[in-house]
Amino acid sequence: MLIAVLGLIILIVSIVMKRSPEPSSHFAGITRIVGIIVVIAGLGLSSVKQIDHGTIGVQVLFGKVQDNILESGLHFIDPVVDVVPFNIQTQNYTMSAKSNEGQVQGDDAITVLSSDGLEVTIDLSVLYTVDPAKAPYILQNIGQDYQDKIVRPVTRTAIRDNAVSYQAVDLYSIKRGEFQAKINQTITQSFAKRGLVVQSILVRNISLPASVKASIESKINAEQDAQKMQFVLQKERQEADRKRVEAQGIADYQKILSTGLTSQQLEYQSILAQKEIALSPNTKIIIMGGGKNPVILSDK
Repeated sequence: MLIAVLGLIILIVSIVMKRSPEPSSHFAGITRIVGIIVVIAGLGLSSVKQIDHGTIGVQVLFGKVQDNILESGLHFIDPVVDVVPFNIQTQNYTMSAKSNEGQVQGDDAITVLSSDGLEVTIDLSVLYTVDPAKAPYILQNIGQDYQDKIVRPVTRTAIRDNAVSYQAVDLYSIKRGEFQAKINQTITQSFAKRGLVVQSILVRNISLPASVKASIESKINAEQDAQKMQFVLQKERQEADRKRVEAQGIADYQKILSTGLTSQQLEYQSILAQKEIALSPNTKIIIMGGGKNPVILSDK
């Protein structure tokens, strides 16, 4: 549109030159032709608008936002219409204690009070997109700085409102997932009313006071020691049971020997043992004393 305005200025200059005395009046015709060409070119260029991928265009006519949007591609529009681009790709807004991670420089983590009155620091990332159908509403009622006006304050408020229902230790451990689900629901509902769509809420880190951390670590160490002692006791019980069974087996064996063996059985076992010795290739046997007290001599 700026080119067309420039062409109009050239046309006005050509009219002035025509009314001027010689010699500038001779160039009035050429100037007028140049002005017409510039006006036509400016109107032509203003009527063609290219919308890049990942964005949409919201049309504004003399300050009034139009409801129809322009999707990515090439469009022919009214040359007097202004087109405001809107990013509809996934956007990330991070609030972190580390100065180089979030949109705000310095410590931007969220400090909340838990139900037991302790201060808990939370690092969080919000992944969201602009609802293309709601882009005209956003431009009309919020503006293009919706991150500062909507994303940041709504997210921080939702976290503080939900954190007061939990104890600090629960936020850090067993109820962290439940807490994340609740703030996700709260933020999603609030964003939807304003034309934004939540894709994911990521609780990156939850920091507890140093005294609470020390208490948790002490408790964990005590639980580990208790589990270790239970293992030792169980092992000792198993060893005692093993020895008890072994002793009972020995006692039963001795009882069987004392009550079940006769002199004839013992003599028979002795004969078998002597026979095995006699059959050995490395031994010679001499039996003396009627076989009751044998003397065994080896040639080795």
